[in-house]
Amino acid sequence: MALSTSILAKLTDLSERHEELAALLADPEVVADRDRFTALSREYAELEPVIVAYQDYRRANADLDEALILEVDDDEAIRELAREDAADTRKTMAAIETTVKTLLIPKDPNDERNIFLEIRAGTGGDEAALFAGDLYRMYARYAEDEGWRVGILSDRVGEHGGFKEIIARIEGRRVYSRLKFESGAHRVQRVPETESQGRIHTSACTVAVLPEQDAIDDVDIAKADLRIDTFRASGAGGQHVNKTDSAVRLTHLPTGIVVECQDERSQLKNRARAMQLMHAKLLDAAQARQTAEQAETRRSLVGSGDRSERIRTYNFPQGRVTDHRIGLTLYKLDEVIAGRLDHIIEPLTQEHQADQLKRLGEPA
Repeated sequence: MALSTSILAKLTDLSERHEELAALLADPEVVADRDRFTALSREYAELEPVIVAYQDYRRANADLDEALILEVDDDEAIRELAREDAADTRKTMAAIETTVKTLLIPKDPNDERNIFLEIRAGTGGDEAALFAGDLYRMYARYAEDEGWRVGILSDRVGEHGGFKEIIARIEGRRVYSRLKFESGAHRVQRVPETESQGRIHTSACTVAVLPEQDAIDDVDIAKADLRIDTFRASGAGGQHVNKTDSAVRLTHLPTGIVVECQDERSQLKNRARAMQLMHAKLLDAAQARQTAEQAETRRSLVGSGDRSERIRTYNFPQGRVTDHRIGLTLYKLDEVIAGRLDHIIEPLTQEHQADQLKRLGEPA
């Protein structure tokens, strides 16, 4: 299946822009302007893989045309070789077409960002809190395997273990791109340790993944709209946290959103981290309102990210985990809960890309 006319038109435009950038980067005036040179170099580097793939496609297309001509040659041996070449070239072109389309998928601007991970116990009481603890450890182990750094910003421990709520910051390479499909309601089915008759209980937790923003400039937070409270940090931390009000709680008065941070010894550092979290929450709320107003007629295959949406079920008696958005069922619950999330993340990412590929080239 050849590339569509609209995709070929996009590739032609990108090729012209690539040539223009090459000329600009050779211009002494541009070279002397460090900021402009850096910006143009970044754009050139981003276009390079697409242009290389497009050039490979054009060469393969020319080879196919030549093979098709030779398929009607008077010599049978030449015709046979031409048919073999044409078949091989078609396979090559199909692979290149997939590569080109994937490279043309619009990049998510948040993919490279760190995240705030929020897990809250829902229905199920103590069992939900225990499950929240399981989920946090699952993500923490995955982060460790990926070489990411995890820091707990705040938590409320359950009466019998786990967490009623825990908020963490995860820092590393492409964290949001890997975990952005985890937002939603996670359900667990298992027999609690306190259940004497062996009955299976169903509990739930909500997970929210918020991309950390580099700068607070796209959501206006007026000083008058914030109430700042300081208090003594709870839990482990030594004598220091018991003597000083280093923990910080911010309340955004117009929306009622509250965040707090107590992981740093410095009140200034806690305040800065809390401001980052507040910004992320306000930005997420603004984006949610915008999405609702737009009333999109086409939902992504991997789900809307609605917090009330049940996205996954962890069934312990059957050792089964099911992601309801893509109909994926795996009997690898022990591996998944131990942090081997690629079993789920990869299929989700592939389905998302497949959905975007379907849209590529469609009229707006």
